[in-house]
Amino acid sequence: MNQTTLHDTHHDKLSRFLFDNHSIRGELVNLNETYQHILENHNYPLAVQNLLGELLVATSLLTATLKFDGDITVQLQGDGPLNLAVINGNNHQQMRGVARVNGTIADDASLKEMIGNGYIIITISPKKGERYQGIVGLEADTIAGCIESYFLQSEQLPTRLFIKTGVYKNRPMAAGILLQVLPASENTADSFEHLTAIAETIKAEELFALPADEILYRLYHQEDVRLFDGQCVEFKCTCSRQRCADTLITLPANEVDSILVEDGNIDMHCDYCGTHYIFDKIDIENLRKHQPQDTLH
Repeated sequence: MNQTTLHDTHHDKLSRFLFDNHSIRGELVNLNETYQHILENHNYPLAVQNLLGELLVATSLLTATLKFDGDITVQLQGDGPLNLAVINGNNHQQMRGVARVNGTIADDASLKEMIGNGYIIITISPKKGERYQGIVGLEADTIAGCIESYFLQSEQLPTRLFIKTGVYKNRPMAAGILLQVLPASENTADSFEHLTAIAETIKAEELFALPADEILYRLYHQEDVRLFDGQCVEFKCTCSRQRCADTLITLPANEVDSILVEDGNIDMHCDYCGTHYIFDKIDIENLRKHQPQDTLH
C-alpha cells in the first residue's frame, strides 16, 4: 500500500481512497466533535443517538460520493415514536442534525421500531442546476442497508457502507467506510466481494481511534491503495438572529403583538444548535421601522 499522509489526530475528517488494481473507490469518515455538537442540548434516547450518528456518517459519505456543489438533506420520516431524524449538510462537509421524538423508545430499539412505516428522503439542492429528490423505502434493517439500496436503484452502482457508532473514551463517536464500484466498470464482482469482506473485519475502536492511513494499512496492506488529502468535517448551524428577524417581520403584526403582551418577549429557539434569539417590544419596533412598507402586515 502507498501511504501518502502523516499520522493525523484530527478526528473529524473525510478521506477518499482508490484501489489502483481494482475499479473500486472508497471513503472513510471519522466523526467526533460534529457528532457531539449534534447530540448536545438534547436528551435523546440511546437508540436515537446511535441512529443520528449513523445518519450523519451516511450523509457525509453520500455527499462526497455524489460530487455536487450545494446542499443535501437526508431525512427519516415515519409514523413511529421517532417522527423525524434529519441531517443537513453541504459539499464543504458542514453538518447539522436533529431528531423529534414523540413516545418511548427502548435503548435497543430497531430502525423500524423507531420509525414505523416510513422512508428516507434524500434532497440535493445544487447551487447551479435543478433540485433532486429521491425517496428510499425502509426495506433494509439499517441506515447503511437503505443507502446501499439507494445507490443500486438510482445509480446502478454496487455500494457497501460499514457504519459504527458508540462511546469511545467517554465520548460519543461515529465513523464509517464506503466502498463503491466505479461507473462503467466491468468484471468487478469478485474484487468488490473480496474488498468488502476485508472491510467487514474492521472494529469500531479502530475506526474511532486511528487515522485513515493506518486503518487502510491494517485492512489493505496487500493492495495498492492511493489515499488522497482529507477534507475536514464540522458542525455548522445556519441559524442567525437576522434569519429570525426576517421570519418575524413576515408574520401578521397582531400575532406578534399578542405574543409580546402575553410573554413579554419572543423567544426563537434553534432545534439544531440550541441557541435562543430573544426579541422584545423595542426590537420588534426597530425591525418594523427599518422594513419597506410593502412587507408590513
